[in-house]
Amino acid sequence: MNWLLFSLGVLLVVFTLVDALWTSLWVDGGAGPFARRMSQGLWSVTQKVVKDYNHRTLSLAGPGIHTITVVAWVLMLWGGWVMVFASDYDSLKYSRPHGSTDLSGIIYFVAYTLSSMGNGDYYPATDGWEVAASFTTVSGIFMFTLVVSFLMSVVQGVTQKRSLAGQIAGLGKTSEEIVLNAWEDGTLRGLNPQIMSILQQIGQLTTQQLAYPILHRYHGAIPERDSAPTIAIFDEALTLIRFGIKEEYRPPKALLKSARSSVDSYLETLKMAAIQPSADVPSPPDLEKLKQAGLPVVSEEEFKKALEGEEKRRKLLKGQVTANGFRWPGSGKSPFQQN
Repeated sequence: MNWLLFSLGVLLVVFTLVDALWTSLWVDGGAGPFARRMSQGLWSVTQKVVKDYNHRTLSLAGPGIHTITVVAWVLMLWGGWVMVFASDYDSLKYSRPHGSTDLSGIIYFVAYTLSSMGNGDYYPATDGWEVAASFTTVSGIFMFTLVVSFLMSVVQGVTQKRSLAGQIAGLGKTSEEIVLNAWEDGTLRGLNPQIMSILQQIGQLTTQQLAYPILHRYHGAIPERDSAPTIAIFDEALTLIRFGIKEEYRPPKALLKSARSSVDSYLETLKMAAIQPSADVPSPPDLEKLKQAGLPVVSEEEFKKALEGEEKRRKLLKGQVTANGFRWPGSGKSPFQQN
């Protein structure tokens, strides 16, 4: 009996199950240590391999990372139990005459035991190994249950990302365009229902990304369906409204505060995906464009002074936009173009 190999196998089995449980079911815990490092490493490699941020190619990164993580869990669990049974070559018996147990037989036995396929040519030699085989089956069922839960939850989160991005993009492709489209009858009050709906969706997405940071790796094949640039556009529109439009023409202060708070909560999830703020201050929204359209705007000096207190927030927004290969939505430019 090789106790070192046995102990390493048990540790690998426990670590794998904990990582899968942590990632799949612990809503406030984000991803487990293995899943988190796997996601960050694969995303970093993908960004280096995919040149010029081809959005359609990058859209394969999320499903690819998701699949590789799940496959890695299964292989680690499989490998851990193989190490446990391989620690004693007398752990299994071969049912056929003149047969013997070797490593390939142990690998085969663990595979059909994990998958609950039933008995094969090998069976546990003693009561103790029968118990171990039972735990192998239970861990396999547990793992496959976690995998299905993880896959379904992430798919739901991706759908939420697409829905949110589509709703914001429908209001306008730039922050200035959103404000101009919302201006009607000398007021922006008509934007209130859209703001309320969007902040509700941002809240839902925030909860999902806290639970499943891998959602940050799902890249939109169509830029208008990616939440990274569209949330930046939405927040820049809020910045224009809050600091660029004269107070009496703005939506209710409580609504604007709630919307900004929702984006703040969303930005907190970027830490779990190792997304860093931009090194430089992003270009500001184009206040002059609103002025030319006849909207009641504040002076350029007042607007620039207000933006000085928003630098940290806007750097973080730009960091998540550029990390996804989009241009910053400033100075009237649309981010729905590749860098």
